[in-house]
Amino acid sequence: MSKQTREKPRVAIVGGGFGGLAAAKALKHADAEVAIIDRDNHHLFQPLLYQVATAALSPGNIAAPIRKIVRRQANCEVIMASVTSVDLESQTILLEDEPYSYDYLVLATGAETNYFGNEAWAEHAPGMKTIDEAINVRARFLLAFEQAELEQDPDAQRAALTFAIVGAGPTGVETAGALAEIVESVRKDFRHIDTTTSRIILLDYADRILLAFDPKLSAEAQEQLESLGVTVMLRARVTQVDDKGLTAETPDGEIRIDANNVIWAAGVKATPIGGTLGVELDRAGRVMVGDDLTVPGHPNVFVVGDLAHRVDPKTGKPVPGVAQGALQMGHFAGKKIAEELRAASLGVPTPARGVFVYNDRGEMAIIGRNRAIAQIRKLRFAGYFAFLLWAFIHILFLIGFRRKLTVFTEWIWQYFFGTRGVRLITGRNRLPRPVKPPPDPRISPGRPRLPLAPPP
Repeated sequence: MSKQTREKPRVAIVGGGFGGLAAAKALKHADAEVAIIDRDNHHLFQPLLYQVATAALSPGNIAAPIRKIVRRQANCEVIMASVTSVDLESQTILLEDEPYSYDYLVLATGAETNYFGNEAWAEHAPGMKTIDEAINVRARFLLAFEQAELEQDPDAQRAALTFAIVGAGPTGVETAGALAEIVESVRKDFRHIDTTTSRIILLDYADRILLAFDPKLSAEAQEQLESLGVTVMLRARVTQVDDKGLTAETPDGEIRIDANNVIWAAGVKATPIGGTLGVELDRAGRVMVGDDLTVPGHPNVFVVGDLAHRVDPKTGKPVPGVAQGALQMGHFAGKKIAEELRAASLGVPTPARGVFVYNDRGEMAIIGRNRAIAQIRKLRFAGYFAFLLWAFIHILFLIGFRRKLTVFTEWIWQYFFGTRGVRLITGRNRLPRPVKPPPDPRISPGRPRLPLAPPP
């Protein structure tokens, strides 16, 4: 639809994540056409994505259809399409190959896994940014135990039960802790696996884990991980990843880790859409925005969330790429657009936008059952209370009462019984390579097995 044939101003919001939805909700009462454009039809609660990967929750527990979320917002429509480029001068975006004009644009496309120029590693070390990736990781984890059950070679079994996680931020730490609990919980379910030979190795190039946290909390989290049996390797720079494991440089020299499962949680970069704008980007591909979160020279184009590089005037550091940052940015952008649209409809002067200021409400990370850390402003605490607070906050921010109740019930069950209810290997996933089953002691070496089915 061209700009000339529209009766109301159009606000195009690209991305249905935290920032995009926050912007749309702030425009609920605006006299405008609001469109949320996303290549997926669902909003994903990414802080709990690792729980899908570790068989604690199912995808439906942490994702909700965008259309259902905004169905009561009469001025908002949802378009399922990929945005391939943005033309700032003509004020159009390309949906696949179709032009789509806008009066205001909010870019909230988020981030993707960053392999720092080693994209070939993605085949052997998947990240966790989408539901499909999390399901793939879950299958790899569960297949590892199935493969180890059939392995007769001790070294091959050890490699199958070795899990290397690259990146000791919240995703890496929480995944490592959850994996340690999986290893403990499956002990009775397999007959030929010695779970004490399993290894979970967490690697990071930094000198401590969880850099966003207070150093004392980082040390506490590392102690909690190690008490679960996780090996933490710091100042380790990964130099090679293949289908048999990884190689890393450490202060003591080069090391080789044989692991059938390598997970990449070492960082993110902005989605490629920023590169189509023709404006300044930072090293991670994020758009350098102004004080009001707009693209310099284009006051009707806002960039929020992981796609935006905005320095917090209070700290002098970029706004962190976390959910609360995206929510606050999205709300700010939507609110400012709504104010300007209202002023235009009333024929009054446009209000000053002001400066976006990030309100840091704290950080939390869970390591395992009764193990967590939290920092909220000047407060620092760890252990059981931090564990309860983490659970409460994450349930609070899930969308929909039914989803909150389901997740709460799943967590209560896991807490008291220690079992995970989504240990399913689905789709086309298969064992990484053929494994010869262990010999059946009931069949003598010279006695042929009976065929399970007649030959064709």
